[in-house]
Amino acid sequence: MPDDFIPHPTALHCERFGNVMMGLCVLSAPPNKAVRAASGGPDSDATVIQQDQIINDDGSYNFVFETSNGIRAQASSSDGIRTSGDFSYPAPDGTNIALVYVADEYGFQPQGAHLPVEPPAPDHVIKQLEDIRANPPNDPDFDAAFLDSEIARLRATQG
Repeated sequence: MPDDFIPHPTALHCERFGNVMMGLCVLSAPPNKAVRAASGGPDSDATVIQQDQIINDDGSYNFVFETSNGIRAQASSSDGIRTSGDFSYPAPDGTNIALVYVADEYGFQPQGAHLPVEPPAPDHVIKQLEDIRANPPNDPDFDAAFLDSEIARLRATQG
């Protein structure tokens, strides 16, 4: 590794978010240097045209990364634990693949037009959740607001 290598902020979180974030970790590059693909291919002349990063002592950070062949990524975290960001790249067929995500205590939560869509929730599942909401358990960990949000989310899948 070069002496002037500064780890990309996302690389600092790769272990926390596992292989899903690995794609962004691969985008890490030494600052202020043109980076070229190892050999051949349509992206072999791609260069890094923007790479800005701020890493604070409290773990918060912001970064932006962009290459000449249309790859772009950005992310930020106010505490070094919860991250939000997006990335995009041109697919081989020429369409633009764009993904927006949040990574927090609930895991990696991506959104993108290219991702599969959740199928409609069966009526009986929603009815069971509504029954639980109408007769909540006597449990201090029961979260009625979360259940309400899940019921609303599942109703939305029904169209």
